[in-house]
Amino acid sequence: MKNYGLIGYPLSHSFSKKFFENKFANENINANYVNYELESIELFPKLFNRISLSGLNVTIPYKKAVLPYLDELDDVSLSIGAVNTIVPLLKNGRWFLKGFNTDVYGFRQSIRSLLKNHHQKALIFGTGGASKAVAYVLNQYGITVNFISRSQLGPNVFSWDKMNDNLIEQHGILVNTTPVGMFPKLNECLPIPFNHVGANHLVIDLIYNPEETLFLKNCKSKGAQVLNGHRMLTCQALKSWEIWNQLE
Repeated sequence: MKNYGLIGYPLSHSFSKKFFENKFANENINANYVNYELESIELFPKLFNRISLSGLNVTIPYKKAVLPYLDELDDVSLSIGAVNTIVPLLKNGRWFLKGFNTDVYGFRQSIRSLLKNHHQKALIFGTGGASKAVAYVLNQYGITVNFISRSQLGPNVFSWDKMNDNLIEQHGILVNTTPVGMFPKLNECLPIPFNHVGANHLVIDLIYNPEETLFLKNCKSKGAQVLNGHRMLTCQALKSWEIWNQLE
């Protein structure tokens, strides 16, 4: 039996485990998928002392923090500085770990039919690993990207105290890449001026549980087109499976 899994903390919100368990059962695949909750990324190398792994996924908060533990990155991961998929290969008695980013593929697949000519600028909430994948895809479509962050500031990164009506009106795409509003904290919501969201907005929340966050509900009530993270997660998971089986 092959072993796959997910690292992150916490993992009560995990999509991957249920997805892969259903896939293995439906396709009669002799494999196991385990959630590995790591309170610190420093515990990561110890995984390979306990079990032989054929593939790993990576989620919050380790998509960037895991990079120093990897031996090689694919071009996309190298460009954006974040991974969500790891292929462990046993070479000369030691584990050789290669990182990939299938979030890019998943996000591109989920939004490509939704983009309109007026979607020229995007505002991304959060600056973690997932935000890097989102920005990478949007830039490929020629869309200007700005960020809102609690901690990281820069030329195109604004702090939350700079949030105002104009920012919302000027950005036709709004993307939440933070865990705000994720189960079980269903009453949490990004503090944006929803009265300035309208029918020309495309609003995306990478959260899939709940299916419709309070953030999406508020934007939808103003006429915006909304999308949750389910399709992105499905597409990125299938791409991870493809990579694991190509390189094993």
